[in-house]
Amino acid sequence: MPKAVVVRATGGPDVLEFTDVEPKSAGAGELLVDVAAAGVNFIDCYHREGRYPLPVPFGLGLEGTGRVSAVGADVTGFAVGDRVAWSQAIGSYAEQAVVPAADAVPVPDGVDDDTAGAVLLQGLTAHYLIASTYPVQKDDTVLVHAAAGGVGLLLVQLAKARGARVIGTVSTEAKEALAREAGADEVIRYDLTDFAPEVRKLTDGVGVAAVYDGVGATTFDGSLASLKPRGVLALFGASSGAVPPFDPMRLNHAGSVYLTRPSLGAHVATREELEWRAGELFAAVADGSLTVRVGGRYPLAEARRAHEDLEGRRTTGKLLLIP
Repeated sequence: MPKAVVVRATGGPDVLEFTDVEPKSAGAGELLVDVAAAGVNFIDCYHREGRYPLPVPFGLGLEGTGRVSAVGADVTGFAVGDRVAWSQAIGSYAEQAVVPAADAVPVPDGVDDDTAGAVLLQGLTAHYLIASTYPVQKDDTVLVHAAAGGVGLLLVQLAKARGARVIGTVSTEAKEALAREAGADEVIRYDLTDFAPEVRKLTDGVGVAAVYDGVGATTFDGSLASLKPRGVLALFGASSGAVPPFDPMRLNHAGSVYLTRPSLGAHVATREELEWRAGELFAAVADGSLTVRVGGRYPLAEARRAHEDLEGRRTTGKLLLIP
């Protein structure tokens, strides 16, 4: 019997159950994949907690990579033996995953399994933020929160590739070193200082063109205070908790700034857009211009420990589960 991580009741990391599941098959429009690596992401924690509700019981995880073992009816462009990656297939914490062919992308030979399993969800997120939510221009100054995290390290590199000046925030000395290694021009330790006044100092009082904020509750006020007039706050996550309701007049008082709460699904809504974003990411990885840091590799049976480490902010880069 294949193994998988299942959630039977929502809650903390202790609800994650590593168990036998029924063998799967590929239906129409689907691929059956032998999983080589599954990515661990904060959205998995939100599913586990019930913050983003799913009918229980459910298999956890959205992202992974592996080799196609069966192709369902009406599928074109894929064959048994192909290496594929995906970012939107629930139940990816498993030895076998059923992946909609529309959500799968081929993995080039120049990209290994760990990298393919680590880059897609967070890489696609970083790509849409930099290329679409606020398209970074040469000489922009932008602020990236959690700059040593999985998305943060990719955001820093992609923004620098577009010619931006990047200010990052981190919580430890080790994470500061990683953010600088990725290319951050300035790094603020928000465990030691209030970051918004520091951003003002670093920008001669002007503020930044955009803030990329995946932290949420604890950074939201400072993020608003860091923007220049008509700047953009891209609130793409809530690792510290959800932002409480607020008066929209605050956006006016902050300088007629913009607030958006984007999601990946809306930015890979067509096959063409998915292939564009994934293609640019894999090309950058293959040519060495984008480095993907794998911060931890855990056996699939230790998904609980991976969640505890992620939520405890004890990690940098991307975490993987290995069946």
